[in-house]
Amino acid sequence: MNLTISGHHLEVTPSLREYVLTKLDRVTRHFDQVVDINVLLSVEKQKEKEKRQKAEVNVHVKGKDIFVESAHEDLYAAIDELMDKLDRQVCRHKDKVQDHHHASAKRLDAPDLQ
Repeated sequence: MNLTISGHHLEVTPSLREYVLTKLDRVTRHFDQVVDINVLLSVEKQKEKEKRQKAEVNVHVKGKDIFVESAHEDLYAAIDELMDKLDRQVCRHKDKVQDHHHASAKRLDAPDLQ
């Protein structure tokens, strides 16, 4: 798994890097076929204070690319929200991939016709 954490108008400190890594553990625990993860942390140059801190992640899993973004006034809260969204999307993708085993029509319980 390739992991890239970068910052735009922001220096990625070791504490930020460690925080993102601990949050990503939850996603990789649910789905182990992750090929590549790109995380971009940025600060927007907006006049209002709200939702200036922005976190984006692009996850390349087998068969699909998943992109999630989140903005908040606190960068750690934006990362938390981002990982919640990413976790939901990864679980949904995993369910779609694994849900190809359906019971055949012969095996379904049919009512006895007498």
